Amino acid sequence: MRTRGLVFAVLLLACGMVTGMVLTGKMRQGDEVRAQTPPAASSRAPVTPASISTGLPDFTRVAERTVPAVANISSTQIVRRQNSPFANDPFFRNFFGDQDDVFGSRRGVESSLGSGVIISADGYILTNNHVVTGERQRVSLRDIDITVALNDKRELPAQVVGVDPATDLALLKINARGLPTVTWGDSAHLKVAEWVLAIGNPYQLSQTVTLGIVSAIGRNNIGLAQYEDFIQTDAAINPGNSGGALVNARGELVGINTAIFSESGGYQGIGFAVPSNLARKIAGDLQQYHQVRRGSIGGVTLAPLTTQMAEELGVRDTRGVVVYRMARDSSAYQAGIRPGDVIVSFNGTPVIDGSQLSRMVDDARIGSTATIDVVRQGRRIELKVPVRE
Repeated sequence: MRTRGLVFAVLLLACGMVTGMVLTGKMRQGDEVRAQTPPAASSRAPVTPASISTGLPDFTRVAERTVPAVANISSTQIVRRQNSPFANDPFFRNFFGDQDDVFGSRRGVESSLGSGVIISADGYILTNNHVVTGERQRVSLRDIDITVALNDKRELPAQVVGVDPATDLALLKINARGLPTVTWGDSAHLKVAEWVLAIGNPYQLSQTVTLGIVSAIGRNNIGLAQYEDFIQTDAAINPGNSGGALVNARGELVGINTAIFSESGGYQGIGFAVPSNLARKIAGDLQQYHQVRRGSIGGVTLAPLTTQMAEELGVRDTRGVVVYRMARDSSAYQAGIRPGDVIVSFNGTPVIDGSQLSRMVDDARIGSTATIDVVRQGRRIELKVPVRE
């Protein structure tokens, strides 16, 4: 009897211990679940994984406002092609000239696609010159047919108001009212690493938005245009984006997408845009005069200032440009500038290279008098030069 009672007591004790362990485990598991799951009545909004992992700002509202103001531009032009088998041979062209009389020619059609930015509610659209005229240097604007596809699916014919090959910009006009527009921004306030969005129609994919930053400002000597003062960005700009909008985080137009730097023809993270301040001036001139009015000091050929030339000409450093050749009837010659002079300052701004000086002369007010400082035989001379159109 005692043995049975002892066994029974041991069994009861074991069962109690097992039951306690099971209950304790469930309670601990319940505490862990409650610790991991926030209460349903919590007032804090859930944080999305995307915002935690990337930390990027939200540009959805910016895109909603700006995308409708970017249009698709398609241009078609009639061209004349030579039937000569040597048409593309520079040797034969140099010696035999135009071979149409011998081989004849045929008419063909060339087309180009791109983007454009609506800058006024009554139908003025800014785009690139190469979107309108294609890759040809000389083309009659009367032989070009342009169609603008709007965000609301309307397709309207466009008239060429004017083109400016020097900056690769063109202004179009469509017959429409109440169009969405993009607010002009001040490109002079752009900073490197600032967020920007590129909006356009790459590869005929309408209303495409890409995100990037400003990689550099004031890019020149690239070989894309005669007048170069580009914004460089890593926002994806592919074929078809040309003429589209570059907007900042406030939804303001800070540039017109123009070109990409690529060895393969695809996106490599180096795109260029015309700054909005320059684009706005060009658009205003084209709208008012149908051409761009630029300042000039006459025919002056410039050369870069090398270290050896600086020593020979008595200049302390290589900042500035050398006047290599000039026309006697130019306002620069009449004001006293001579070949061999080193131009070191224009209206108080130090001259770094010839491209910068050309831009400052172009931007100078027509009819004004520019103050140009030159170094001649080691002496600095200040000259007053009239700015003509």
